[in-house]
Formats: sequence, structure tokens, C-alpha cells
Amino acid sequence: MHAWPATREAFRQAARWFVDTSSLVNDWERPGLGEWTVRDLVGHTSRALLTVETYLGQAPAASGAAASGAAASGAAVAVLSAVDYYPLALASLGDPATVARPGRDAGAALGPDPARQVSVIADRVLQLVAETAGDAVVATPVGAMRLADYLPTRIFELTVHTCDLRASLGVPAQVPDAAASVSLHLLGDLALRKGLAADLLLAATGRGSLPAGFTVL
Repeated sequence: MHAWPATREAFRQAARWFVDTSSLVNDWERPGLGEWTVRDLVGHTSRALLTVETYLGQAPAASGAAASGAAASGAAVAVLSAVDYYPLALASLGDPATVARPGRDAGAALGPDPARQVSVIADRVLQLVAETAGDAVVATPVGAMRLADYLPTRIFELTVHTCDLRASLGVPAQVPDAAASVSLHLLGDLALRKGLAADLLLAATGRGSLPAGFTVL
């Protein structure tokens, strides 16, 4: 697990990389990922920022000196790690259209200047995270989490989808170091949870290739 300052810095790097990559788009209707256009993909990825803001806003408020302890208490927190979050989140989605539609809606909501709107969102959410303790509660759809445990899932989403965006634009992807570290750490833990550690280790060290359709999600 990364310390809170390191996680927060990784989130900042991932968000800025996404903003910088979005600024490179000159055709928002070109193919993005699967059935999504680039606008849809950027809209979906922007949700990795917006959900932090939304879920922090929905969490029960604690006041005064007791706020930190209340946020971190076992009674308040239901999902204890980023690794625990993913199977719950994926199980709640069901139909792939459940992901596709909000992505398109989020892309449309970015308006006539999507890159500018992404930058505005990132500035706002990064400021919020900078001012929030890691043990603050976020009210995710699959259960309450500490912000420090939820944020790695957003770093992972931002990092992977910015790689997708760069691939769709034909631009090489050089992932920022801190964002890569958190994302790869989570990827390894997800592989371990699914019993896929050996497959991943052997492929990553040149001892074999991954089977078609391999995923740790």
C-alpha cells in the first residue's frame, strides 16, 4: 500500500496526464475504444475524477476533532481496499451497456470544448483531494470506503484509459511514474486475488505470452 501523500501525488499525475492528452484531440468523433468515440472515452475517463467529488459529497459528514476517527471507523467503512472494490463494482454493472451509456452521456456533458472542461474538472477535483484527509469517507455505490483506499481505483482508471486515448490518437504513451507505480501495484494485487499471478509474472519476464482475453478484472 502506498502512503497517502504518494497516492495523492499519483492521482495528481494521472489527472494531469489525462488533461494533457485530452488537449491533443482535434477530432472528437473519431473511434475511441470499442463502441465509443474519443468524446465518449474522454467522458467516461472524466468520471474517474467526478466520482471522487460526488462520492465525497454523499458521505455522511463528521464534525470537529472527531471527524477523522469517524471517517476511518469500521462502522463507517464497508469496502476495505481497492482490490475489494473491483469485484463488487464489476458485479454491480451487469450489462456492458451500463458502462457504455454513462460514458456517452458524460462525453456529451463536456460540451463544445471538451478539453477545456476536462481541465476545469481536474483543477477542481485535485484541489478537493489536496484539502481532504485520506481517511475521509467516500460513499461509493458498492459501499463506503476511505478516500485513500478508493483513490487507487481512480488512478488506475485514469491511467489505463489515458493509455487507451493515446492509442486511439496514435500518440505514444509514457505513463507518469507515480501513476504507473500505483496502477501496477493494484494490477498485481488483482492478479493475485484471481489466481493469475504466475501467468502475469511469466509473461512480464519474457517466459511466455498471455492467453487471448487475459484480464485481471
